[in-house]
Amino acid sequence: MQVTLSNKQKTLLSIIAIASILAIVVVLDMTVSYGSSMKMLITVIEKGAIFALVAASMNLLNGFTGLFSLGQAGFMLIGAYTYAIFTIPKGYHYSVYQYFDGGAIQWSIEEFLSDKLGIFGHYLGMFIPMIVAGLLVAVIAYLIGIPVLRLKSDYLAIATLGFAEILRALFQWNKLGPITNGSNVLRKYATYDNAVFPVIIAGICIAIIVLLINSTYGRAFRAIRDDEIAAEAMGINLFKHKEMSFVISSFFAGIGGALLAMFQTTINATPFATTMTYEILLIVVIGGIGSITGSIIGAFLFTACSEWWLRGLDSGQWLFIQADFMRPGFRKVVFAVIIMIIVLFYAQGIMGTKEFSWEGLLTWFKTLPQRIKEWPAKSKAKREAKKAARAAAKAQKAKAKESKKNSSEKKASGEKLFQPLPVYDHVVVFEKEGK
Repeated sequence: MQVTLSNKQKTLLSIIAIASILAIVVVLDMTVSYGSSMKMLITVIEKGAIFALVAASMNLLNGFTGLFSLGQAGFMLIGAYTYAIFTIPKGYHYSVYQYFDGGAIQWSIEEFLSDKLGIFGHYLGMFIPMIVAGLLVAVIAYLIGIPVLRLKSDYLAIATLGFAEILRALFQWNKLGPITNGSNVLRKYATYDNAVFPVIIAGICIAIIVLLINSTYGRAFRAIRDDEIAAEAMGINLFKHKEMSFVISSFFAGIGGALLAMFQTTINATPFATTMTYEILLIVVIGGIGSITGSIIGAFLFTACSEWWLRGLDSGQWLFIQADFMRPGFRKVVFAVIIMIIVLFYAQGIMGTKEFSWEGLLTWFKTLPQRIKEWPAKSKAKREAKKAARAAAKAQKAKAKESKKNSSEKKASGEKLFQPLPVYDHVVVFEKEGK
């Protein structure tokens, strides 16, 4: 019953699926008005795509390489600030950097390219600062990784978390105000005007991560995750591959930070705290550590629950239900309970270590009628097996109770509970051969 597809068929299905998703996003972006209740769906798509990219980059490091890093928020902070600094138009510098005499960098890549190339220059002027942001983050991650990646497990997590907090404090330092604007917000920089842009950028970046995971480098990453000693014995340079995974993951986190800056339209260092890192880690755990598909699903579920589906719980009305105990903050309580339920019933996450495949999806639909038909018999057999297991456990418990009772009776009557081994009064000496 297993469906098999050729590579050409898989590619065709993937192209059709991608085109359909982009078409749906374009239609929604064009038809949903600003005041509509469905506008929140556009927000979920935009933010979900950004967090899917950041979660996939974190999964590359934590799930596929086995390095427990908690520095994603710091790398996103650098990416967001780098993008914003290089795209603020020259005419707005004195209003944005009002406390620092217009700032140290008073030119814009996006403005320069827009004047030269028009609309194409506008998007190119957004793309180039994103790449610059990712590269700067990669360089900083490389320097941080030299001392940090010699640590393991919790020590690595603490070290990367500490570096992220140092970076956040550094960007709010007034001595760097002419560049970062200190503790003030950065605004007026170039942003996208439709939801297709973050979806395409995030999709391209995630596709590159998947190609990397399926390459020889990805197999080396998994070998390090499974057993470092065996990987080193097979000739894999541990530090080189750990550094590579750390730098690549940080690069895409920087791209995600740039996209988040565009989404928020203003940027400040305060939100890039440890809470953001924990949210990204939560997305990875919900989706499945070691599954890019799980990271994507987890990102959209997390965003939909926190930003859309449970919003009514803070206002007193949700799904036509009104209650006094629904007040600001109640949404977080319900969201925490949902997360606990997911963790309890899906210990490995929603996807575990599995990935999406067209063959698996088509096989699931093809075998669905047969599984529905066999479901009553399987359920009955499962119930009978549980009943038999309970009966066996009950019988074993009764037997143990009876044995304990007999032992107590024998002990009370003075009867020996066991027969001692015989003791002999002679010794057997074995001589060495040849004597």
